[in-house]
Amino acid sequence: MRDSAVMLTVEFLDVAMNTVNKAAMSKGMSHFILVLYSNMLAVFLLLSSSFMFYRTRIAPPLTWSIVGRIFVLSLLCCAGQVFTYIGLGYSSPTLASAMTDLTPAFTFILGIVSRMERLDLRSKSSLAKAIGTLVLITGGLVVTLYKGLPITGSPSSGDDKLQIEMLLLPSSNWAIGGFFLAAHSFILALIFVFQTWIIRDYPSEILITLITCGFVTILSASISLIAEEDKDAWRIRPNIELVAIGYSAVFAVSLRSIVHTWACHKKGPVYTSMFKPIGMVIAVFMGVSFLGDTLYLGSVIGAVVIALGFYAVVWGKIQEKRSVEEKERCSFESCSSKVPLL
Repeated sequence: MRDSAVMLTVEFLDVAMNTVNKAAMSKGMSHFILVLYSNMLAVFLLLSSSFMFYRTRIAPPLTWSIVGRIFVLSLLCCAGQVFTYIGLGYSSPTLASAMTDLTPAFTFILGIVSRMERLDLRSKSSLAKAIGTLVLITGGLVVTLYKGLPITGSPSSGDDKLQIEMLLLPSSNWAIGGFFLAAHSFILALIFVFQTWIIRDYPSEILITLITCGFVTILSASISLIAEEDKDAWRIRPNIELVAIGYSAVFAVSLRSIVHTWACHKKGPVYTSMFKPIGMVIAVFMGVSFLGDTLYLGSVIGAVVIALGFYAVVWGKIQEKRSVEEKERCSFESCSSKVPLL
């Protein structure tokens, strides 16, 4: 229960981050500079946190194999952040939340290919995970694309955000934004798989995040020097741009990365990714609660469908864990019975 509460909190903050970053880029902030400065600030935050955390602890020893894996993870993180901000620049936070619904499907497929997840359709646990993942994605798409009858308040011009934004933005821009956001969803699935692979051999979430952030800073600096020739783009303005850098550094680069790595360590990549469709529900209900948006039947149906899919995946993971523990216990008892008394 605590694990789910932490992941839900992360998704809640993620919804706010998309809006803040979109506002900053609407003011003319470069997405390359946003990635660079947010990672640069995060390095200092994570470095001080690491010193405090390992003051009385011994850090796991680093090997070249681990460093190599983290470097590949850094390439994925850098590409993912750049693709997200490019996609946001061409589209909207609403579409960004909608496209993340694809992440559980990509993660489930990659988890099976990498053998981090088992798929045996004769097993109830595997069947529950597979069906639950599909139900999660369906629920997220229902929340995004189906409106239905109004339940609370009266319909307003600002409610049907996705359809309005599709009319206001050129179709070519919307298609480009959707492509980059879909690519980010696939990259995010790869990131979850790589985080799981690394954390199992190097159990330190904060150091993995710190080293990754250091590599991303170097990579994004190299890209920015080539891509950004305008000197004014490098100047930080004390407005929403500064807020976006600080928010991204503290939350997106630092806290969210640590929490996702921790979740991959404890539950695996599929569990971590299945919270992504919930972000769309959070965005809808935040609008209803704080902005006075109208609650529609489609949002409620989608939320119920997501809850059912979420429950199915969790149930499947629990049954899978019990099955493994039962096999280990039976194996131990079998070995013990064969040991001679004298």
